[in-house]
Amino acid sequence: MSILVAYAVPLAVIWIAYLAIGRRTHVRSKAVRDAAIDAGVFEPASLHPDFDAALCRGCGACVTACPEGNVIGLIGGRAALVEPSHCIGHGACRAACPFGAISLVFGTETRGIDIPHVETNFETNVPGIYIAGELGGMGLIRNAIEQGRQAVGAIASLDGMGQGDQLDLVIVGAGPAGLSASLAAIEAGLQTITVEQETLGGTVAHFPRGKIVMTAPAVLPLVGEVKFRETTKEALLSFWQEVVSEHEPRIHYEERVERVDRAPGGFVVATTRNTYRTRAVLLAIGRRGTPRTLDVPGEELPKVVYRLSDPSQYKGQDVLVVGGGDSAVEAAVALAAEPGTRVVLSYRGDGFSRVKLKNRDALKTVADVGAVDVSLGSTVRQITPGSVVIEQAGRLEEWPNDMVIVCAGGILPTAFLKAIGISVETKHGTA
Repeated sequence: MSILVAYAVPLAVIWIAYLAIGRRTHVRSKAVRDAAIDAGVFEPASLHPDFDAALCRGCGACVTACPEGNVIGLIGGRAALVEPSHCIGHGACRAACPFGAISLVFGTETRGIDIPHVETNFETNVPGIYIAGELGGMGLIRNAIEQGRQAVGAIASLDGMGQGDQLDLVIVGAGPAGLSASLAAIEAGLQTITVEQETLGGTVAHFPRGKIVMTAPAVLPLVGEVKFRETTKEALLSFWQEVVSEHEPRIHYEERVERVDRAPGGFVVATTRNTYRTRAVLLAIGRRGTPRTLDVPGEELPKVVYRLSDPSQYKGQDVLVVGGGDSAVEAAVALAAEPGTRVVLSYRGDGFSRVKLKNRDALKTVADVGAVDVSLGSTVRQITPGSVVIEQAGRLEEWPNDMVIVCAGGILPTAFLKAIGISVETKHGTA
């Protein structure tokens, strides 16, 4: 009996401690989740984990694996999203789960996301046309780089590569996915042209000056592992320019694709400068190519722009920023640092549900000292050369204004995709 007691007592202590830790974890995770719901920030921005309660064992491997903080918690002994707005869709949680209880999905029951149809090898429903990066829902730089590399691996195995006088591949876009694909194509010996409607870096090139770019180690073809974790936009673009100078992929800048037509043995890609015959096409373009507009009188005025590149050019001006996402908040915070600049941030919603915690904290800091006037529940009704008319709580107010920066996101190029024949699906919490 004494032997049984000797074993039973320590086991009981361990079990009681385990239950106590589990209870504390539950309470803490539930408090974080409830706070996010109360603050109106419970919608994930894009790709995010979905948990199968029947398979989850509450081991917490996903909680530990997530590098973004309190995105995942344990509630009732099962994994759950507690701060979904912080999720950036890198998928470390799914890889860490030993029970296969996590899948990555787009959209939610309340907020759908339009995603082109893409197979696991990055091929669309149109054989020979592939999608990688932000257009397919993968905005994270590391994921885009990896997708560009993997997509070219699949393309290189197609029949007819290296045959005839046509190109093997036309890559559209020179952002992270397009650059990675361009280098992978050189590595695979493919005859390739990359066309970019603007400049190297794609969406990254249009981030505000000095913006901190969060990424993660990634394997860049011909270069090897790139270990950037947190850097500036300028440093990242400088590194990519060095890579381009060294390896010389054939990138044609300021050349926009207008049509992609099927042809015997592949496709004909018509641009603003040329026409290319190719066996395959990889679309590595962003989702923000067509800015979402306000559709109000005066929006055609030259003082209305759709991105912030250099905050210093607005020094001493009355600036209205419109939008409720990270880009709008980052723009308002950056402008607030300029001497004499008076900043108003207008958003029709009642909270910044899609904004990262770091950006929300930065906005609160500048708003608390009066550097940014945050106007929630407001809508722009008219823009004039010297003012803007804002509706809030049923009242119209006219404010002095020199510049309007609309950061309302971009419209998926659905018409372009459908003209090619690519299907577009609205995801409501599905893979």
